[in-house]
Amino acid sequence: MKPHKLAVLCGVLMLLVAANACNKLKARDQLNKGVGAFRNAQFQQAIVHFKTAVDLDPTLLNARLYLATAYAQQYIPGGDSPENIKIGDQAVEAFEDVLKMDPSNVTAIASIAQIYYNMKEFDKAKEYQRRRLQVAPNDPEPYYWIGVINWAIAYPRRMQVRRDLNLTMAKDPAKPDILPPLPEKARAKLEKDNQALVDEGIQALQKAIELKPNDADAMAYLNLMYREKSDYEADPEARQADLKQAEEWVGKALNIKKQVAGKAAAASQ
Repeated sequence: MKPHKLAVLCGVLMLLVAANACNKLKARDQLNKGVGAFRNAQFQQAIVHFKTAVDLDPTLLNARLYLATAYAQQYIPGGDSPENIKIGDQAVEAFEDVLKMDPSNVTAIASIAQIYYNMKEFDKAKEYQRRRLQVAPNDPEPYYWIGVINWAIAYPRRMQVRRDLNLTMAKDPAKPDILPPLPEKARAKLEKDNQALVDEGIQALQKAIELKPNDADAMAYLNLMYREKSDYEADPEARQADLKQAEEWVGKALNIKKQVAGKAAAASQ
């Protein structure tokens, strides 16, 4: 290559490097402005800054993560309006962009799982909680959420069966949680539909408590899971054993919450 051509090429490369460095600085500035707007709950303004930062520097992972989080902040959990669903989908897509750069980003994985749970897309929510476990196998939260998700699927199924049979009222008003046994055909169908979910939920919640022994929320859901299990037990003794387990777990949960409340009250004095 002739010397003058080499000099021109070097000059062009230097200009590109300088322009790239300038864009990175501008991207950082836009990120900082976006963070400021985000902290003031000005999410639309924050989104504009984060999008600009990503355009200027596509490798800036924090800008992508903040952009996805800003979308998620605008999503209303459970809202089924087309606009709200669109916002939820935008948040998921933005978090997926984070995962393309960083497949093990726990914040992105957990956020997608939470959005899908709030959108009542429970199978997708559980898929991402399982993915979260692959990255952080000793984190109790994914196990807890698998239990919560499974109960959210199993409970409506059970209550629909009972509503269809007009068996939603307890025989003993003093024990409103103890519903009359289901007829055999309905019981067998419920067992077929719910057993795998309930078994997985119980195992997941037990693992959550093993990893976080004072998790009152996991205990409360374990109580609920044993009540689901009791409703499809064919053996009356097994049904009573499940209900006893449920009572024990709810008792443990209440005791822990009382202890926490007592400590908080003492600390405030």
